Formats: sequence, structure tokens, C-alpha cells
Amino acid sequence: MLSYRNRLLLIGSVVTIAILGTVFLQAPEPTLTIDELMENKSKHMGEEVAVRGEIRDGSINESSMTFILEGSEFSLLIDYSNAGSISNGLGDNRTVYAEGLFKLSDDTYVVEADVIKTSCPSKYEEEV
Repeated sequence: MLSYRNRLLLIGSVVTIAILGTVFLQAPEPTLTIDELMENKSKHMGEEVAVRGEIRDGSINESSMTFILEGSEFSLLIDYSNAGSISNGLGDNRTVYAEGLFKLSDDTYVVEADVIKTSCPSKYEEEV
């Protein structure tokens, strides 16, 4: 039978390994801009990515649950049909964070987003 001290060391070691494993295995990918992602398409193809960009005016299609995110040089179609909840702040010219699978579908690059987060407009409005 293990002594009290050895049991404590064993339990502490197991907990430490579990915490380190969780941190290293589930470390989030860095957020990419649309331009960074599109410049390295082949590197990220078929992988989970996190991107941010601005929604193009008039690109939100509620029936197909898609919109277009724009960068400085490139744009990207975002399919949010698999996203859990979307905030009320989804609108034209809004900065959006999307996380999901990056793939090529019908000759169009798409992120099938599981997570969509929008910026809070009141956060950026000037106080009068």
C-alpha cells in the first residue's frame, strides 16, 4: 500500500499532467485576417480556422445563412448554418469573428462556421 505522501504525489502528478494536456491539446488557433488566410489557402485547407473581417454591404443572405467577410484584398464566404447562436448584431459593415472548417466548395472558398461573434456597436460609438 502506498503511503499518504506517495498517494499525494501521485494524485498531484496526474492532475498536473491532465491540466497540461488540456492546455496543449485545446490551445486555440490564432485569429487570422481574411487576407492572411487567403494568402495561405493550401496551408489551412480542410482545417479549423478562426478569421475576422468586416461584413460586405448587402451580402447577408438569411435564407442560405451566408455572408461575405472582406479583408483589404480578399473576401471569403461564411456559412453560418451550423453556428449555434448568432447575436442580434449581425449586420452590414460589422466586424465579425468566425470559427470553423475552411474548405473549397463549388470553386468558392468557404468557412463553415460553428462560432460567430460580432462586435458591439455601442462600444465604438462616440459619446455625445
